Amino acid sequence: MKYELSYLSVPLPEDVLKLKLYGDFKGANELIDFLMQKETTPKALKKRLEIEKDVLGMMGINEYPYSFEEATNMMALDIKEFSNDELVVLKNTGKVDWIYVDGEVKFQRRFLDNLFKTQASYSERRLSTEDNAVETLRQQELDENVVLMKELGGRKAEIIIKSSIKVKKEYERVGEKVKVYLPIPQACTQQSEITIINTSPEATFIAPENETQRTMYFETVLEADQVFEVTYSYVHTMPYRELDPEKAQPCDISTDLEEVLPHMAFTPYLKELLEEILEEEDNPIIQARKIFDFVTTKVNYSFMREYFTIDNISEYAAVNLKGDCGVQAILFITLCRMCQIPAKWQSGLYVSSHYTGCHDWAQFYVAPYGWVHADLSFAGGAYRNKKYDRWQYYFGNLDIFRMVANSEIQQNFNPPKAELRADPIDNQRGEFEYEGQGLPYAYLEVNQELKGMKLLD
Repeated sequence: MKYELSYLSVPLPEDVLKLKLYGDFKGANELIDFLMQKETTPKALKKRLEIEKDVLGMMGINEYPYSFEEATNMMALDIKEFSNDELVVLKNTGKVDWIYVDGEVKFQRRFLDNLFKTQASYSERRLSTEDNAVETLRQQELDENVVLMKELGGRKAEIIIKSSIKVKKEYERVGEKVKVYLPIPQACTQQSEITIINTSPEATFIAPENETQRTMYFETVLEADQVFEVTYSYVHTMPYRELDPEKAQPCDISTDLEEVLPHMAFTPYLKELLEEILEEEDNPIIQARKIFDFVTTKVNYSFMREYFTIDNISEYAAVNLKGDCGVQAILFITLCRMCQIPAKWQSGLYVSSHYTGCHDWAQFYVAPYGWVHADLSFAGGAYRNKKYDRWQYYFGNLDIFRMVANSEIQQNFNPPKAELRADPIDNQRGEFEYEGQGLPYAYLEVNQELKGMKLLD
């Protein structure tokens, strides 16, 4: 990996931060270059500043493209009875993501999709209703899964997925050497019988099934319009569990309890927040449940900019009380570890006939049940929609519509990636690099498609 991300915990110099917050990315870069050349600048600060140059670059690449006027026009075209002052209210109440770019307010590229996903009043006023219909079907499928899991005691399915990645035409450099990575299923408690069905072109290397961030690797000379793809199958098995606090036992393992800087840091604010959440409770199942309840009812779902641009993901979630699936999962994991409940990451895809896309969730360990799951964002969505049975279900359980590719954050690939990753934290979409340049997701086209799902006895 290009960087040791723990150096994101080093604060930025005040003058660099001023320029960054104003959106003067050019000025911030020039000041960083000056500080990097000074002999008096400490080595640790230089490492932080080196990372910041790439953070600024990523924030400046189409992440916040829309001016106030452009965003207002977009809303007027897709929202019934829209008034121009609504965007001001949404901005001031934190319901749309924005930054300054050269002193001008700019809105995040998915601000409108986020509004429809997280604000029921706007979803109801949406003029284009196709996405709403698909979401309704997905929600029904999740409700049905809860009923079936309880009736059957668990579910099992064989799943086939096709995943692909290519560089957009305007960033294509035909004839140059490229290195490409695609996530593939890893072996874990709920996944088995993993088979690579086919690849195009032929894979250079397939990482072992026990890699913490498992990938398929291609190394070749890029052709025009070249697509890198893999089709794979696996069996996903998920038992149903109800966690009874009266059966809780002392923890009998000592792993997955440590800080992982910068995003799982046991900060003073998080320590005080945890005390407030737990209210002196010492039963580990109840403790985990209290943390789960805080995250799912107090931290609102929100699409995020790239994780690489956030200094401390868990504290971001706890301070701003918003975040997507991965942000919520990292906050849950961090708070669990702080009260000595082992907890760790899982991510990959949510896969169903109605939707296939990237998703993150958490695992936590409580005796005598062992490792169980928590899906914070799916639970929070159920809570907001008053689906309380499904909200309860995701404390200890997952649905069967999953592909697990990653079990830890901030891990090297096998073989390691030389250039800056589009996502140094996790890997659900894949990575693409030329010699000397890793490509951000704004330069790439990624697709994941469910090809088949067969329920097994």
